[in-house]
Amino acid sequence: MKVNKVVIPVAGKGTRFLPATKEIPKEMLPILKKPMIHYVVEEAVLSGISKVIFVTSSGKESIENYFDKNIELETFLASKSKNTELESIRHISDMVEIVSTRQKEQLGLGHAIMCSRDIVGDENFAVILGDDIVLSKTPVLKQLIDESTRTNHSSVIGVMNVPADKVDKYGIIRGDFIENSKTTLLMKEMVEKPDPKNTPSTLATPGRYLLTPSIFKYLEEIPKGIGGEYQLTDAINLMAQKENVYAHIFEGDRFDTGSIEGYLDATVEFALRDKNLNNIMMNIIKEKIEKYNI
Repeated sequence: MKVNKVVIPVAGKGTRFLPATKEIPKEMLPILKKPMIHYVVEEAVLSGISKVIFVTSSGKESIENYFDKNIELETFLASKSKNTELESIRHISDMVEIVSTRQKEQLGLGHAIMCSRDIVGDENFAVILGDDIVLSKTPVLKQLIDESTRTNHSSVIGVMNVPADKVDKYGIIRGDFIENSKTTLLMKEMVEKPDPKNTPSTLATPGRYLLTPSIFKYLEEIPKGIGGEYQLTDAINLMAQKENVYAHIFEGDRFDTGSIEGYLDATVEFALRDKNLNNIMMNIIKEKIEKYNI
């Protein structure tokens, strides 16, 4: 199955990172030498995506600028014979086609996706949250695309197992495993932030979706939900009542870099996985453990 477009909502205010996000979009905060949005777009590109659709808001221009050419900087680097650095920034602008659309009011994830409707058109498309990073051998989006091919080009939601006492932080899937599979379920329902005592499962939806264009029809039908927002969960539940929607347990280590805890976790993990930084990070950790008698 070929999927050409991914929608990445980046209109949020990033209040958990204030005051840093007063002028800098949360998605541009760096994890080592790259902003978090770079890793998300890179996953899409490695999955075969040719067009990224950013759903933005006022003050997010630096995200688009990051993926554009910077002739002045390229000229400077070339004049200093900094060829490695020059190639790295040229690669960024050549990664993928970038387009954007404004979400003038922040009315939920469902509303953000509706803002992309005219650009998406009548195609299957992906959605990745701009502050959600997964490290995996096979990009998560590619895993979902492959699974959609096996399930007759249906919608596929990426899910992961979470601790039972954490289910109230996620949308949780109820469904049955399909024949001869231990990783893919036919979804019956997605329950938003259930009570741990009454959760239908521990399979959570952290921010990877592969959707057919019929989702726009269901988004039109749903009313506003919690907080006066249009919830993607409600539209997916409606879709699951009328057509097959699958949930696939993806492989990979996921980091919610939209939270301080997840951001710190990702920073340490990425450094430890980098052969040039591994020893540096290990020494820092050891020194801090000794200093604070941890």
